[in-house]
Amino acid sequence: MPDDKLIEFVEQLSGEVHLRVEESLGSGFVRLRSAEAERRQAKHDIRSVEDIVIELLRNARDAGASNIFLATNKEEGTRTLAVIDDGVGIPFDLQKRVFEPRVTSKLDTMVIDRWGVHGRGMALYSVASNAQLARVACSAPELGAAILVETNPEELSERSDQSTLPQLTRNDQGALEISKGPHNIARAVVEFVLTEDLAINVYLGSPAQIAATLLEFGQKSLKREELLFCKDAKALPLVHRLAATGDSGELQEGSADMGLKLSERTAHRILAGQITPLKPLIKSVTGRAKTEQAAKSNHLHKDSRGLQISAQDSNHFVRALEGAFEVLGERYYLSLVDLPKVRVKGNTISVRFEIEKE
Repeated sequence: MPDDKLIEFVEQLSGEVHLRVEESLGSGFVRLRSAEAERRQAKHDIRSVEDIVIELLRNARDAGASNIFLATNKEEGTRTLAVIDDGVGIPFDLQKRVFEPRVTSKLDTMVIDRWGVHGRGMALYSVASNAQLARVACSAPELGAAILVETNPEELSERSDQSTLPQLTRNDQGALEISKGPHNIARAVVEFVLTEDLAINVYLGSPAQIAATLLEFGQKSLKREELLFCKDAKALPLVHRLAATGDSGELQEGSADMGLKLSERTAHRILAGQITPLKPLIKSVTGRAKTEQAAKSNHLHKDSRGLQISAQDSNHFVRALEGAFEVLGERYYLSLVDLPKVRVKGNTISVRFEIEKE
């Protein structure tokens, strides 16, 4: 029996056809029930992990966020996204229901942007329909929200190159626009920020980098006495909460509450200032462009007798080496003193790691 006929036979026995079909019109045509139509639409709305990132950013924007922190990593076949914002937050009793179809806080408003209509109550439903896990990690009214999403790259596609940042140029009107770069998560974030006329800061990095950034963000945002006399960190907005943690255990626990998984060692490293806080992604991209231009003018990473490597590719390689080093660092309690040094001589590439024992 063909697969489609078998599925149809099972559905008829189980009665699921009647749950999906409102009316049979004959000749193979049916009128779907609204729930089935919504399910199919949700599957269609999301085609990649990058689409999920856009939907989560739009959701935070519509909640009034000015600062959005996006942590992402890929481990053991799972892509994890944690989005933390300083928007209006979600009441506890609605934190599961926001992933249901047609649930929205925008009864009288909706937003039309370059990605279409937002405000139909379908964004988070579409995310959940295409993810292995989608939940509100924590939130409260006026304290912001943290949403955690996990996907399977074998079921939901994503760009293979997630480390390359897009290149920006200025058009004839002086506005920034993307000139080059893979359509990865970083590019999706930059496109979103440019669409919002740079009015929203988005920080993109690993869970450890985002935790370090939230720690610094809270320290800069709150007065010293507010931190000293804070009795309950959970009464603070999410984006300030880590600044009120007193030790590595509290930092690890506070991060986990927001969907940021840290090891105890990583929490120690953050408190010791060994993980550098991030700048908003647009500033990182434009700052990197200036650095690369300077590198090109100085003819770095070139040897006229053999191999030549562009500054952009060398920077990409260095970032990959820095991430790979974390495997040894975690296992042998090592830290990088500086970025890996790459040297090209003839047809040889040499890499030097300056390390210290923790």
